[in-house]
Amino acid sequence: MSVWYPYSQMKSMPTPFRVVSGHGARLRLDDGRELIDSISSWWCMIHGYAHPEIVAAIVDQAQRLPHVMLGGLSHGPADDLAARLAEISPGDLSYVFFGDSGSVGVEIALKIAVQYFRNQGLFNKSKIAFLSGAYHGDTLGAMSVCDPVEGMHHLFDGVLIPQIQLPRPPKWGASGVDEYLSVVETILCANKDQLCGLIVEPLMQGAGGFYLYHPDVLRGLRRLCDQVGILLICDEVATGFGRLGVMFASELAGVVPDVSVLGKALTGGHLGMSATMVRPHVFERFYSDVADHALMHGPTFMGNPLACRAALASIELMMDGSVLNRITQIEIRLKRLLKLVGLSQVRDVRVMGALGVVEVVDSSILRQSSQIAAECGVWLRSFGNVIYTAPPYVITDDELDSVMGAIEQIVIGKR
Repeated sequence: MSVWYPYSQMKSMPTPFRVVSGHGARLRLDDGRELIDSISSWWCMIHGYAHPEIVAAIVDQAQRLPHVMLGGLSHGPADDLAARLAEISPGDLSYVFFGDSGSVGVEIALKIAVQYFRNQGLFNKSKIAFLSGAYHGDTLGAMSVCDPVEGMHHLFDGVLIPQIQLPRPPKWGASGVDEYLSVVETILCANKDQLCGLIVEPLMQGAGGFYLYHPDVLRGLRRLCDQVGILLICDEVATGFGRLGVMFASELAGVVPDVSVLGKALTGGHLGMSATMVRPHVFERFYSDVADHALMHGPTFMGNPLACRAALASIELMMDGSVLNRITQIEIRLKRLLKLVGLSQVRDVRVMGALGVVEVVDSSILRQSSQIAAECGVWLRSFGNVIYTAPPYVITDDELDSVMGAIEQIVIGKR
């Protein structure tokens, strides 16, 4: 086995299923079986596999211009996608810097926050505040704003740049929001001379256990960032493009961040791409007669024409109101998982938009979850003490029932 697989101990990992094709919400394996993909290939394949409109856009672009650098050159798909993202994004988020992946998009956002103040001569303001339980990617800068204890990167303690860690917000439905914001205010004010930004996953911490917190928290954090004079960065890589029932999670709080990072579902999952968006007051600090005020970043494949065309096609599919309506229907159906509440082995059940989460008391019961689900014709992966579904929006009701049946089989142990 020459492929080095992610997040896996290669010595003991089960042999991975070999996929030969995908269509809609289903994956076809080399042995002829089909599995319903209940997690959208890490939440990105929102329109399902090989969506004909996205594939057609990619093929058309590949026949004309598969790639060209954006350094000193430009092309229509990048211009069109930047303009379209500005149209659909909250508030006045209107300038777009393209990247290759969500992690790269976060790296760009962090660099923007630091340089925003350096371009004003404020060199001490270089720290980023982040929430406990956070996950923002796997590159070094992104890792520095992930939870250093509960996250996946604790082995890199002492290597990563020290940042300012904030407490985790109260979970959605719990009391104590005002008290929480008071504690955060104290920390931010105490560190305001060295802080340049606060990065959050709006309303849902993904790899931190699909942890949901109330929009009042995000509204309060927006107010505190303004009060302290730092940038609010919303990492919408996992929450953008409908996952929580709206186009962007920050919209549920009526909040416009200073910087927003998009990825995963941006291209409907068909190609890797990210977009880091900023408001005019941020961009203006880089728009200067001083050459060193330019943002010094430039991924080779940024603004790749194929990815831009895929993203444009995916966005047009999203803008059809039927997609958000379908997400509402998925949410209603996923609420059937709430029947698991009260079982001794279940700590919590959370459903929002096209996301269903069952948190168990003992993670050992999830040890064989992928294998058990496959026997039910479903592909899923557990995460810590959580089993979840974040299905493609094209999933049928019958397929979704099969997914919930597999989850029930794993948690309860009976069909």
